[in-house]
Amino acid sequence: MKLRKVLACTLAAATVMSSAAYVSAEETISLTLWGAEEDQTLLGELVEEFKAQYPDQTFDIQIGVESESTAKDTILTDVEAAADVFAFASDQIYDLVNAGALLNLEEFGEVLTMAGKTLDDVKAANVAGSVEAATVDGSLYAFPRAADNGYFLYYDSSVLSEEDVASWDALLAAAEAAGKQVGMTFASGWYNASFFYGAGFTTGLNEDGTTSMDWNGTSSKGCSGVDVVKGMISIASSPAFMAIADGDITNQIAGGQLCAVVSGTWDAQAAQTAFGDGYAATKLPTFTVAGEQVQQGSVAGYKFVGVNGYSVNSGWAVLLAEFITNESSQQKFFDQRESGPSNSNVLASDAVSANLAMSALGKQAEFGVVQTVGGKFWDPSATFGELIAQGNLSADDDAGIQAALDTLVEGVTAPVE
Repeated sequence: MKLRKVLACTLAAATVMSSAAYVSAEETISLTLWGAEEDQTLLGELVEEFKAQYPDQTFDIQIGVESESTAKDTILTDVEAAADVFAFASDQIYDLVNAGALLNLEEFGEVLTMAGKTLDDVKAANVAGSVEAATVDGSLYAFPRAADNGYFLYYDSSVLSEEDVASWDALLAAAEAAGKQVGMTFASGWYNASFFYGAGFTTGLNEDGTTSMDWNGTSSKGCSGVDVVKGMISIASSPAFMAIADGDITNQIAGGQLCAVVSGTWDAQAAQTAFGDGYAATKLPTFTVAGEQVQQGSVAGYKFVGVNGYSVNSGWAVLLAEFITNESSQQKFFDQRESGPSNSNVLASDAVSANLAMSALGKQAEFGVVQTVGGKFWDPSATFGELIAQGNLSADDDAGIQAALDTLVEGVTAPVE
């Protein structure tokens, strides 16, 4: 591993005073920062504010595009070539830590004195769930940035009533009658897990990095995996259902054919534009499992900003990561991007409370599950969801559904190579 430089080493000529002021080194501090495409403008603004906070230091900070949802895959391809600071979804933290791609922030807590803070201050400022999710083996490995990494239902209230959106059966019937469609991504284990979690099934991460999964059996609620899949097939086979490719939800919302869609706060602005005065949001509907209505679950997750374990300017990287996740920055993420904050003060503000997307996320939170899985989970679960979305499984073929579930579980729970 390349030599890490804590702030005192990074700033060879710097002197940290009790007042947290310092005398700058002459060297230019080079850092790279990766974030979502839709956050690029805001990240640029925050970087300029960060530079202004340390006016005696010369920086060269390059900002690149990398989605939180795909950050792990890109970073683990070549950790040393990845950004110094990057945003990522909370379900990726175990793989990143195991690969040495995340700095243990407990070892760099003193650096935060430059920002007038301690690591305990950071932990206290954010909701407990986000701090817990950013902690591995008792150590904090990332700064919480958002508590909105979950999904719910957006809908057009000029087309659909509150009764219509309470169940998938009523929702699809009303959409078909209106000549509209309801969209959701099935070919993703992040989305399709919602049906299984709602029915009481589980996933888990074992100590050896493998994933545990019980979807091919019977859940704690007495539901069979076969019956859950039949409920999913019923939804996918409706002419009013639109199976949306992973990552294409925003484009489909803008297309004008949808009257409802399963997505998260990141699509709030797109939904408002598409639905106009009818813009509304609520929890996910119930769906039919063996003749009974079961509340659809969801994945309740967070968005983090971490520091690359191979960064040669670790001290400054820690300060930058903390800066773009602090209370002021989270307020800007909410104001400009409607991103749900993990900072307790911002979360308690009247503006957040009055936000329709945030309110819907809060209603769905009761049914959310923090998804902990290993790297073997994603490809088999995406393939499985695609089978359902494309109509390749029949509700009349129990044996075929069971075989598909067995194949899914076998792939997901395979040993780590």
